[in-house]
Amino acid sequence: MKIKYLLSVIAIVAITKDSFAQYSQDAIRFSTFQTGSTSRIKGIGNAGTAIGGDLSSISGNPAGLGFFTHSEASITPEFDGSKVNSTYLGQFNTDSKSNLNFSNASVVIYQRLSTPKGRDKTKGWLSINYGAAYSRTNNFYENITYGGKNTSNSIGDYYAGIANSNGQLSDGGLDDWAYQQNLIDSYATTGGGSEYRRNAYGTVNQLNNTIRTGGQSEVNLAFGANYSNKLYFGLGVSFSDIRYNSYNVFNETGTANILVNNIGTNVGFNSNFVQDQVTKGSGANVKLGVIYKPVNALRLGFTFTSPTYYTIDDSYSEGLNTNFANNSSFKNGPVEYPLSYNMRTPLKLTGGAAIFIGKYGFISGDVDYIDYTTTHISSNDSYSADFDNSNIKALYRSTVNARIGAEARLNSMFYLRGGYGIQGSPLKTNGSDIKTVTGGIGVRFGSYYVDATYAHLSGNQTVYPYEIGTGSPGANLKKTNNNAFLTLGYAF
Repeated sequence: MKIKYLLSVIAIVAITKDSFAQYSQDAIRFSTFQTGSTSRIKGIGNAGTAIGGDLSSISGNPAGLGFFTHSEASITPEFDGSKVNSTYLGQFNTDSKSNLNFSNASVVIYQRLSTPKGRDKTKGWLSINYGAAYSRTNNFYENITYGGKNTSNSIGDYYAGIANSNGQLSDGGLDDWAYQQNLIDSYATTGGGSEYRRNAYGTVNQLNNTIRTGGQSEVNLAFGANYSNKLYFGLGVSFSDIRYNSYNVFNETGTANILVNNIGTNVGFNSNFVQDQVTKGSGANVKLGVIYKPVNALRLGFTFTSPTYYTIDDSYSEGLNTNFANNSSFKNGPVEYPLSYNMRTPLKLTGGAAIFIGKYGFISGDVDYIDYTTTHISSNDSYSADFDNSNIKALYRSTVNARIGAEARLNSMFYLRGGYGIQGSPLKTNGSDIKTVTGGIGVRFGSYYVDATYAHLSGNQTVYPYEIGTGSPGANLKKTNNNAFLTLGYAF
């Protein structure tokens, strides 16, 4: 990996205090996605593995396609509202972002298999149904703002630490820029040596602003088969797409002691460290599913989702600019560092059960197992992935996701739904589970239906704008999302 790039990307706003490599963060970011689904399944907390007969089976458990006895199509737009509350050095901030997206579009084609004359039409292979769907599985839209008065350290300590760890300034690197812009300097130490230290002193004001956009999506092709109305098998293939943009500005203001006409002078400064990341990728995985119905009131489901194999193109750029009160100003960059690499996400095992209470509705529950330590990034000629892969092994863990939901049939037209889910954090420290509460309604009239769902997601995270050891300042983030989904469907 190019030395300038290595020294630069470790400063990207980190998701954990001990990991500052860009790619190990992105590996987890792109692995923690939600299964695409209709509003009906979202309304029961996405606990749809054993349900069957819903268009969500195309992107979830393809065995559920075997339950269809007709063809069907639907579309689902969504509204996403993100809010992030932050606490940094005792100061509170809040930021928000909202956007409209296209969540899901699905179609299933029912194909009844012919049965020899005189044979029981409820035994043997009864149908093979085919489905295609587009699903949005991850939403990266969010704004994050945090800041406060730092009386203990400065980002200049981070720049100086890079230079000291190398024993010298890296030509054209971030520490070299900081030296050129009078943010750090070489100071004599006891014993006749020297080391780099920050020029800022006293209290500095720090403010970080992050703007993120993009998302992940899948195109799913699947089929499901029905055997004797008891056993259902399914196979699906998914083609995934990643679009992720992150623009980050870390601003610091204060007073620095710099040389003016070879005389140490206290001068006010305003400095911005700007980072811009644009990531695009595509990948594929396969899903195998089964649903068994031992009795009419009980359905048991299982899905195996293979690792997704991605090819990713990443473009990271950074720049540093500083203005001093004596009218001197400096600017370096932006300099772009493009890189392409391969990534393998973890496989996922999902089990589910659903209990049907006659014509009155059902209760459903799902459990996922995902081992995030198996995420792997492949090296190429210009980049060694050893550091990132070791971080993945050391800092991440296996998790269990759990979801439960229910649907009540109020009458022949109206349905009421609710659900709750916990998505386990892949981080060993400085992260929390994501909790989801959902509620929804459905209306059926003839061949048409409308389903609406509200989902509230919440979780906490600690991020560090720069790393200087035990004194690194951290921002505690409380993230919430309030999302709404509307499905319009037609059976034919």
